Amino acid sequence: MAACSVGLLTRVPLCAQGRGQVHRPICRLLSCPGTVAADLKREEQPSGNVGTGSEDSVLQKRFSEVQKERREEAQRTVLISCPNKISEKKFLKYLSQHGPINNHFFYESFGLHAVVEFRQKGSVASLQDAACTPSLGTEAAVPFRSRFFSVKLKNPSTSEKSSVQRSSQSPPSSKKLFELLCYAESIDDQLNTLLKASQVTEENAKLRQLTCSLIEDIAAAYFPYCTVRPFGSSVNSFGKLGCDLDMFLDLDETERLNAQKTSENFRMEFQVKNVPSERIATQKILSVIGECLDHFGPGCVGVQKILNARCPLVRFSHQASGFQCDLTTNNRIALKSSELLYIYGALDSRVRALVFSIRCWARAHSLTSSIPGAWITNFSLTMMVIFFLQRRSPPILPTLDSLKTLAAAEDKCVIEGHNCTFTSDLNRIKPSGNTETLELLLKEFFEYFGNFAFNKNSINIRQGREQNKPDSSPLHIQNPFETSLNVSKNVNQSQMQKFVDLARESAWILQQEDKDRPSPSSNQPWGLAALLLPSVSNSRSLAKKKGKKPASERIKNLLDSIKSNNTENSINTSGKRTISTQA
Repeated sequence: MAACSVGLLTRVPLCAQGRGQVHRPICRLLSCPGTVAADLKREEQPSGNVGTGSEDSVLQKRFSEVQKERREEAQRTVLISCPNKISEKKFLKYLSQHGPINNHFFYESFGLHAVVEFRQKGSVASLQDAACTPSLGTEAAVPFRSRFFSVKLKNPSTSEKSSVQRSSQSPPSSKKLFELLCYAESIDDQLNTLLKASQVTEENAKLRQLTCSLIEDIAAAYFPYCTVRPFGSSVNSFGKLGCDLDMFLDLDETERLNAQKTSENFRMEFQVKNVPSERIATQKILSVIGECLDHFGPGCVGVQKILNARCPLVRFSHQASGFQCDLTTNNRIALKSSELLYIYGALDSRVRALVFSIRCWARAHSLTSSIPGAWITNFSLTMMVIFFLQRRSPPILPTLDSLKTLAAAEDKCVIEGHNCTFTSDLNRIKPSGNTETLELLLKEFFEYFGNFAFNKNSINIRQGREQNKPDSSPLHIQNPFETSLNVSKNVNQSQMQKFVDLARESAWILQQEDKDRPSPSSNQPWGLAALLLPSVSNSRSLAKKKGKKPASERIKNLLDSIKSNNTENSINTSGKRTISTQA
């Protein structure tokens, strides 16, 4: 059994009873200090105001402390490709010859793999010394000593069955998620259920950090003191299972090491190549690393060097982990943005639940896309949720400027002339006194932005108030650190109008449920599940041409048809209900 299975859902069978009589999905959480899992475990403990962000104050680790712990943990960890038929007990006994094991888990990605964390870093070197380069017959192997191994069985037994429990690294299917939402007890419960089913688990977070560490081993051949750090959704607590892995090649460790070696009147410097600009240096560095990944990186396939982008990067797939990876350098502001979102996500238990639900809603209606274009991005949606929560009375989240006033001397940070200073100590921030439910916040989020003056106002989380737009972009969201930039500049008027229409329709649906909420015995989509149904606004332009009824009336007709549609929600012969899964 996996040693750590945080965030995995143990689902109870669905039955024909109403929502109020069905057991809620159980979420098994093994607490690891300073992680999202630990925060969720605290949230599930009894408190005076469950789900309102008024949990008992608990000392929380800084973002930098969590990332340091994860990096040190990854350096003691190996990735092993395993045969399908393998005895977990024998496998662990064999590895234990090299030292005690802290944690391990198995997962599927182009075959069975194991992530094994040793207690001591020396155990990894011992295992490397015991390993050999495979003989490939007619082909030749590149003799690269990494921490990515393959284990072979000398005498495979055809009768031996694998007793390995595989950890899921993917979010639940749309059908399973829809069932979970329909059988939840309340809208608040729906939002928390979606969060727990979709978020990056503890095991997935370990795998992401290990993947960065494996890439760091390759880059260290040229830059011995470099660090490859994950940023973005992988570490900011808003990542969904299956999201891309963004990595930052940090070369500043070399500069800091040089500064420490300076003494008296002498300053020792490395002989280096000079290039005309930092951008050219970045392009050359990434070009070489890209070549190394392509030719020598085990499991790295589809390597693309996208060096002329605003932020040059190397894109590749890491088959063993299943991650689509983007590697950049000189992107420290993005790392700082990850820390800021981590803080906002940790301050109140409602923040992440609301962000995950809004993102899921946007994805269901094609407001967001994995393909670059005029769509609203997940980052923009997150900024909108944070801004909305800053505007509540009393505010649920503090402004970035107020976080700056709480900063200590060691928090001072200026990157490329941009002031990125804010407190890194979560315990300095006073908890919000706001006790509004997630149901109310979801409904009022749609009402707020369904009536927002996007034509003249911009969104600014630094000050937490509406401001006049500095340009004519349909949607203007100020970058929290590079304040002259609009993070939603790509969004066109058509997509902006689609967002507004869908927000208004969603607010209307939730308002109607307030007046006439479905009975527990009915099995129709409700609450968040109803918001994920295909929206009639997708055919708004066609409706105008054909002179169809107004949107609000069509939605009412849609809901009425759902209520009366008993054929799609029929009870099967075993007494279980079949849920319509149009989402």
